[in-house]
Order: sequence, then structure tokens, then C-alpha cells
Amino acid sequence: MSPDAAVIPQTADALRTAFDRGVTKPLSWRLGQLDALRRMLTERAAEFEDALLADLAKNPTESQIAEIGFVVGEIDHVRRHLRRWLRPRRVSVPGALLPARASTVLEPVGVVLVIAPWNYPVQLLLAPLVGALAAGNAVVLKPSELAPATSAAMARLVPEYLDRRAVAVVEGGVEETTALLAERWDHIFYTGNGRVGRIVAAAAVEHLTPVTLELGGKSPVYVDDSVDLAATARRIAWGKFMNAGQTCVAPDYILAPRSVAGPLAAALTDAVRDLYGADPAQSPDYGRIVNDRQFERLTGMLGSGTTATGGERDASARYIAPTVLVDVPRDAPAMSEEIFGPVLPIVTVDDLDDAIRFIRSGDKPLALYVFTERAAVKRRILTETSSGAVGFGVPAAHLAVAGLPFGGVGESGAGAYHGERSLRTFSHEKAVLSKALKPDTLQLIYPPYTEAKDRFARGLLRKLG
Repeated sequence: MSPDAAVIPQTADALRTAFDRGVTKPLSWRLGQLDALRRMLTERAAEFEDALLADLAKNPTESQIAEIGFVVGEIDHVRRHLRRWLRPRRVSVPGALLPARASTVLEPVGVVLVIAPWNYPVQLLLAPLVGALAAGNAVVLKPSELAPATSAAMARLVPEYLDRRAVAVVEGGVEETTALLAERWDHIFYTGNGRVGRIVAAAAVEHLTPVTLELGGKSPVYVDDSVDLAATARRIAWGKFMNAGQTCVAPDYILAPRSVAGPLAAALTDAVRDLYGADPAQSPDYGRIVNDRQFERLTGMLGSGTTATGGERDASARYIAPTVLVDVPRDAPAMSEEIFGPVLPIVTVDDLDDAIRFIRSGDKPLALYVFTERAAVKRRILTETSSGAVGFGVPAAHLAVAGLPFGGVGESGAGAYHGERSLRTFSHEKAVLSKALKPDTLQLIYPPYTEAKDRFARGLLRKLG
């Protein structure tokens, strides 16, 4: 057993002791930790930017937009509303129980485990932490070993800024993650793929631990002939090729009528050139594939159709150009699994009915994007498909709306977070009923039962529901 794995039980015990002693419960502690987390992200932003550049060739501006600044915005939003969100919520009491008062209160669940992926290693580790701290929990953070520079930065900086009694970072790979999952947690928050998600869920069953699974899948895009294709292509190319396509909510493939597919492919070619220049390999704004295994997997998808643009690759640099494929069969390699890289297939459909059938034939996606000016098309997509989110006219941007829950459905995930939903994800909503001993109106239902009490039970008490 590795040294890091060996100390995991002691780490978990120490955090539980701190939680049981009430260290994390005061509002002042929660707000102080959120402030400290914000300071870490702003004061040490350059270190995180350097780490993200080393791990993913991520441009510092993109790191600010999608990683560091994203979490800072989440902190500011949660901090602004936290006192109001924590207030008890009054609930009406049925007449049969009056006089009485009922309410719900949020209490922290306890000790939380957050397991993050490599593609957004700052955002997807620390955004859940914001909700867990706001809810008053102790937290173990497990950064991805596939983003080693960012993982090392987290291990170094988190203990410097946050309360070591209640927040810990555990680095490592499969052995350390396995050791973590063997412990008892009060909530596990996992972001990643479905295969590991099943392992996490199976481990959680041992202690009946609630689990939030933020997974992924093939997020489709439907485009019809009612939209400006140049503007549509810019939006799709931006959402698809940021972070070299390694984004869980990136457009995975496009469904378009044949009359639209060709012109859209040409517009996407222009959009890629506008975003990344004639040679994206020279662009400081375009990332790289995280490792050789992912590079080889993605390379195998490049033959799934006719290349409209891109296709160039360099194994030594783990570079794959932004690639758009046309005439892609529905059973092509790129359509058999989540792409999670800079390969964008365009699949032709006969019409909207055909597109909806195809979407519904697969797993429910994490996101579904629609580019149309027709209200009837939007209505049918909303009512005839199921997905974690729907974006009309823009991909991926729903993550930036703090009031929208972010999460999947079915194979794309279970549970949601961001904003107030994060607070509730990491809290238990406790029911509270208070009824004075006098007057004792409950004597109407105490034994011995009489004919009058029977009439009461068959009448007024039925309103309890």
C-alpha cells in the first residue's frame, strides 16, 4: 500500500472528529472558508494557470474563464445568498394538527468526498467544494492524477488557505481512490465517466452513502435551415473545440438535414480558421490531448467520415487539429462512444422526426443543443426528448448561469449542483414540527375510539395529505 493510501483512514477519522466537534457548522466558519478559497484562487492564480498550461496546454485566459474565474463567480454568488438560503422554510400545517408550526431546516450531511476529473481540474474539484463548505461539511478532495501539475498545486495550496482540521487533499491514482472509497462518507461527489461512476456507486452502497454522479455522454446538436449558419458555426466551434474538445458538455455530434449539412461544414471550416488561425497547431489558444492513450483513441475516430476540415495530428505533441467530419454513418466509430476530443461528426437526418428518433435511441445526454428559429421545433425538442439540459442557440453556456442546476439524467449522471442546488446537494433537509402540549387537540384521535372519533378520522384527517 502506498504511503498516501495508508494514511487515508486517519485522515477521514480526523475530519470526522472535527465535524463532530462542530468546527464546520457556524456560519462564520463557512463564510470564512469561502473567503479563504477565493483568496487562494485570486492570489495564486498564476500558479494555477501555469499548472493548467502544463497539464492541458490551456491558455491562461481560458483558464480564467472556465476554471479559476468560474469558481470565483460561484463563491461570490453563494456567499451573497447563503444567509437567506439557510433560513428555515415555513410549511403549512393541516387543520387537524393546529395549533402547530412546521418548517424545514438545512443541516450539513457530515464528511464529504469529492473526486474530480482531469479535463477541468480546478473547476470540477473546487466548484463542488464551494457547496460542501457552504453547507458546513468537512471535505476530502481527490484531484485527478492525470492532471499532475494541478493536483500538486492543490495539495500545496489548499492546506495553506483552508482549515486543515476540516479540508484535506489526497493525491494519487487508482490505489488511493480505492482506499478512499473503502471509507465511510456522508456524501460522495464524483465527476468523470460512467465506468468509474459505477465503481463509485457500488462502493457507496456498502455504507448507504448518497452519491452525486456528474458523468457525460454524447451531447447532440440539431441544426435546421432556419438559422444563420455562419453564426451557428461560430457558436458550435467555440463550444466544441475549447479545451481541445475535452469538455463533458461539448457538442459531441451534429444532426442536420442534408440540405444543411454541407453548408454547415463549410461554415465550420471558416469558424475554426477564425478562432484558431490557418494552423491551429501554432495557436496559443488551442489545447492538447491529455495523454497518449486518449490521443490514440481519438485518432481511431478520424476515419469515421470524410474530412471537411482538420484531421492533422502530431503524436509527439499530442495534437489533433479541430476536425469536422461529414457523411458520417450512424454506426461509425465516432458515433459509438463519447468523443471527448476535437472530432465533430455531422450526421444527416431526414427531418426533425428522424433527429428525435435518433436522439431517443441512445442514452439520455448531459446536454442537447438546438439551433432553430422555429418555436414548434423548440417545443418538440423540449417535450419529446430527455437530457440534463437544453441549450437553444448556444452550447455549454448554461454552466455559467448560477440559478440553473447542472447535472445529467440516466447514463449522463444523477444529482445536480451549482448555486443553491449545491448547498442542497450537500445538506440534509430536516423536517421540524412544533406543537404545544396545551390545548391538546390530539385527544380527538386518542383511544378509546368512539363513533364521533370515527367520523372525525374519516373526515378531517383525510385532509392531512
